[in-house]
Amino acid sequence: MNVRDEHTRSLWMDISVADAPALSRAERADVAVIGSGIAGLSVAYELANRGRSVVVLDRGGIGSGMTARTTAHLATALDDGYDELLRVRGHDCARHYYQSVVTAIDRAEAIQRAEKIDCDFRRVDGYWVLAPETPASELDQELDCCRKLQIDVQDCTEPTPFHVRGLVRSLRFPRQARLHPTKYLAGLASALQRRGVRLYADSCVESIDQSQGDMVVKTTSGHELRVADVVVATNSPINVRVAIHTKQAPYRTYALAAKIPAGAVVDALYWDTLDPYHYVRLQPLSADEDIVIIGGEDHKSGEADDGAQRFAALERWARDRLPSLGEVSHRWSGQVLEPIDYIGFVGHSPDEDHVFVVSGDSGQGITNGLVAGILIADLITTGTSPWKQVYSPSRKIQKNIGEFISENITPLKNFAEYLTASEIASVERLRPGEGRLVRSGLRKIAACRDQNGKLHLHSASCTHLGCVVHWNSLEQCWDCPCHGSQFAPDGTALNGPAVSPLSGVEKPSDLEAAE
Repeated sequence: MNVRDEHTRSLWMDISVADAPALSRAERADVAVIGSGIAGLSVAYELANRGRSVVVLDRGGIGSGMTARTTAHLATALDDGYDELLRVRGHDCARHYYQSVVTAIDRAEAIQRAEKIDCDFRRVDGYWVLAPETPASELDQELDCCRKLQIDVQDCTEPTPFHVRGLVRSLRFPRQARLHPTKYLAGLASALQRRGVRLYADSCVESIDQSQGDMVVKTTSGHELRVADVVVATNSPINVRVAIHTKQAPYRTYALAAKIPAGAVVDALYWDTLDPYHYVRLQPLSADEDIVIIGGEDHKSGEADDGAQRFAALERWARDRLPSLGEVSHRWSGQVLEPIDYIGFVGHSPDEDHVFVVSGDSGQGITNGLVAGILIADLITTGTSPWKQVYSPSRKIQKNIGEFISENITPLKNFAEYLTASEIASVERLRPGEGRLVRSGLRKIAACRDQNGKLHLHSASCTHLGCVVHWNSLEQCWDCPCHGSQFAPDGTALNGPAVSPLSGVEKPSDLEAAE
């Protein structure tokens, strides 16, 4: 199981990426890649092309994790803004970051052409659109910063459907791109299998250790994989207890898709200047219709349980701007991990020579996953990369300390929940699809009734670092607000950093009080 088993289904989930068995015996390879999303398969592809033998493991189906919940923008524009990046990380870092994402998008274009992957890849412009609630100075600052960094951007006064109240200004970033993410992954998986890469689904990794000169990867089923190097590409890393998790924060983001007449919206990427911002792209459908994808309404994971209202707000925003928008066909959510200093964590896992991680995707997971393929392959095969320090998972937070403190207050607030009163007098009041935190003595219990009416009782402590999980009624899962773990109603871990399921508990007698 993984996040594909959550309740909503994205536009991309009808595509099967690859059939693969579970790991059922001990194996050896040069490199083990844990996670089969855009980052994992990109790393595997680059390594296989350099002659390395590779095994890919995933706790769920191949390519069925968080990549299938993205909206698949490929952008050189930074969603937090180069102005902010320059302030926090400096000129050289910002310039290297830009070069990395340009190279990564070029690489995706080359791969889909070379491997003949029919994934609807197309180069498009990207528009950062001024919203009426924000000052024009935001665009001025970003434009000035991009010019200093020699980033290709134009000050644009052509109206788009997403301008309102007479505002027509935006920044236009040329040569962005979009693709169908699971079609791209399916093409990568096919190319990997042709190169002898072994793919294993439903193979949850529980430990990574060093033994007798090898890295030993062990699955929950007890099978071992011995390799020289390990790449952990699991959205939120499963091998790190603290070091990276204090430098990023999990957020839920929401997306919907609906048909629109062809030509009603110029095929481009769009973002507005709000915080959280809205983001829009097209997906081709037929000669007469396109699909428009609208995302936004983000919040910290586990800190809201109002998915229906957030979808409604997204739809209102879209229909106010797109009167020809058809009926919504898909609604889904996903999780992004926001790095405090704006750039993801790609490279050597802290204090480990032969373990590499990919995380901190922010709103640009597809682009960052492509970067990871190149960067980690370079580190494993040559020992260095021009982007090594830019993405280093071991880097210190030198600036933006206020945000660092703010994001790390979440675990402190969360642990205080152990002292709060019960939210429900009896678990018997739970209806199908409902979940609540209940208290029995000093124990906090995660109680939910699945949609078939079966009651589940588990410890409310996340098995990563013990934070209290919160019920997500939209996705029918438990979310950890501290570091991004997610759990099914039966307690199974669906997303890292947690690997182990929530501990089961028997129904306490004090929860049987009369209603």
